[in-house]
Amino acid sequence: MYQIVPVAPGEPQLDGSPLKKKPGYEGRPMVLAGLLGCMLVLAAVVAWCYYSASLRKAQLLNTELLQLNRDGFIIRNQAGAVIFTMAFRSGTVDLDSCSKEKNILRCTRSNTGKLNFFIQTIQPKDTVTCYRVRWEELEDKALVEHAMGCNASHWYGGAELATQHWPIKIQGEEEPRPFITSDVYSKRNSFGGILERYWLSSNATAIKINDSVPFHLGWSEKDRTLRFQARYLDSPFRPEEGQQAVPELSYRVCVGSDVTSIHKIMVRRYFPKPIKVPSPEVFMHPLWSTWALHKSAITQEKLLKFASDISKHGFTSSHLELDDRYTADYGEFDFDPQKFPNATGMFDKLRVDGFKVSLWTHPFINYDSINFGTAVEKGLFVREPGGELPALVRWWNGIGGILDFTNPETREWYSSHLHTLKNRYEITSFKFDAGETSYLPRQFSTMVPLSDPSTFTRRYSEMALPFSERAELRVGYQSQNISCFFRIIDRDSVWGYELGLKSIIPTVLTISILGYQFVLPDMIGGNAYPNRTAGVGENRGLPDRELYIRWLELSAFMPAMQFSIPPWEYDKSVVEIAQKFTELHKTLVAPRVLELAGEVLDTGDPIIRPLWWIANNDEAAFKIDSQFLIGDDLMVAPVLEPGKQERDIYLPAGRWRSYKGEHFDKGPIYLTDYPVDLDEVAYFTWVDSSN
Repeated sequence: MYQIVPVAPGEPQLDGSPLKKKPGYEGRPMVLAGLLGCMLVLAAVVAWCYYSASLRKAQLLNTELLQLNRDGFIIRNQAGAVIFTMAFRSGTVDLDSCSKEKNILRCTRSNTGKLNFFIQTIQPKDTVTCYRVRWEELEDKALVEHAMGCNASHWYGGAELATQHWPIKIQGEEEPRPFITSDVYSKRNSFGGILERYWLSSNATAIKINDSVPFHLGWSEKDRTLRFQARYLDSPFRPEEGQQAVPELSYRVCVGSDVTSIHKIMVRRYFPKPIKVPSPEVFMHPLWSTWALHKSAITQEKLLKFASDISKHGFTSSHLELDDRYTADYGEFDFDPQKFPNATGMFDKLRVDGFKVSLWTHPFINYDSINFGTAVEKGLFVREPGGELPALVRWWNGIGGILDFTNPETREWYSSHLHTLKNRYEITSFKFDAGETSYLPRQFSTMVPLSDPSTFTRRYSEMALPFSERAELRVGYQSQNISCFFRIIDRDSVWGYELGLKSIIPTVLTISILGYQFVLPDMIGGNAYPNRTAGVGENRGLPDRELYIRWLELSAFMPAMQFSIPPWEYDKSVVEIAQKFTELHKTLVAPRVLELAGEVLDTGDPIIRPLWWIANNDEAAFKIDSQFLIGDDLMVAPVLEPGKQERDIYLPAGRWRSYKGEHFDKGPIYLTDYPVDLDEVAYFTWVDSSN
């Protein structure tokens, strides 16, 4: 390998052999050529060794379709295209510390110190590859942050929001904040009352953040990233008892063949399923709430008249919902004798007339309630951090304590009062309001410490279990197995995406993707709050007439319908449209919904589905937020714009029949300016090509 170089002029021989004649000048080029050749050979050897080492390192840092770099990793699909990127924002990996054993790639150092980092490859199915990722700091560090790129795909999931878009729209620059349940009606920039640590991409990629992570979420419109952060500093998250406050960010990324199939796999693996279908009557017949019509001024006389008017105008009812405020003070469990002088007789009358009744309830006891002292004495409240005094909280109806549902005695006390009400008046169920962690004080203690504050939401939602056939919740966190109706947060009586009519489809699709299928889309026409109502000046405090009609039509194609402002508050024409669509809901929509509801128990698949569910390679279908599917074979396209009696409609590939009897079999196609009268909703049924 090495060439022997002649001794330089003037140097003695080292081996004692006789001296030879010194080479002349004419031999020097040969010496130089030999030196150069030696250097070239040596350089080639070094380059080959370096290349071999680099190749081995590259092979080491690749696992299946994932490639690790010092500052992040990428995942490619089978065709070689990059479909997922994750950047390490809080530190970089020392690649020389990495090793690979079977399906686990592990690194022990970052640029700041010792590290426990690994990526484990798992293949639950031939068409699916999952990567378990964990980054745990072993030295004192405040946080761990990774940033997921969203450039090349559309993303769905996460949380209910006040301004809901489908797919997710990344707007502005937002520092990571606690990913916990909040009341987005009052805190409009927060995450909502229904959330899960799960996101899904049109690139057939899904990510689930582990439950143990003190998880904070931010985003960057400039970088087109979602920022996933783990931290305990300046955070409501707490380490488990006996553990150090060392931040750890762990999650699982799964890649499949298409967006629908990967979602099905993630749901089966990570989401609990409901154990039964709620009452078929609630799917079939409208629920009638007293709230938007009467607010807290409800009385016995008004409730009886409300029921009488429902019957007089020819409407059916699954049940009446008696909302705020039927008690004398908040936190009591009997009727205010001033407003309801003969509650027993009232319920007898309603039963004779064929009405079931549910009651509003909540987790608060105001300080002026007769039950406040009892709850303090029994230790039923969430407490101050010291653990002795109840933590007073402010909610929309005053100041009081909030019940600690991690305490078995609190759960028993609260449940026993609800059962007493139910048995005394033959109440059918309850509307469980609030339950978001935003109503907990910033610093608090509970009987069972909460490392994740949203566990409070989970414990509160469990109180609905004994009443689940007709129960209603507005919060959910790991609560998919509770077989009740999940109501989206209160809507304003407006057209737009901020808690208005246009937000309903994106919100229902989002919480359906998160595993909550028995959806109640709030009251038709919204809540009619005076300062948040379109057209209020022309309609005696009522929402805009056209808005109400379009809202009614959309609700007819949801799993359940809920009235509060009754159609007869407008005119005879609105009553007739309402009768038409409640009948259509009962005969066309509800039977299909009930069939799909039965399948939810086994599959967890959504009842209300996005268009990409059946068109998972269709770029147009990924972006449509004003149409939806019921199952795979009924597609709905309501009008959601004021002053419009036409709309553009997208039909995915296949054969479709319109509600007017038209046939379309050249899809995918756009129907531009498709006519839809004020008393119509455009809907299309899938036609089996084999028929």
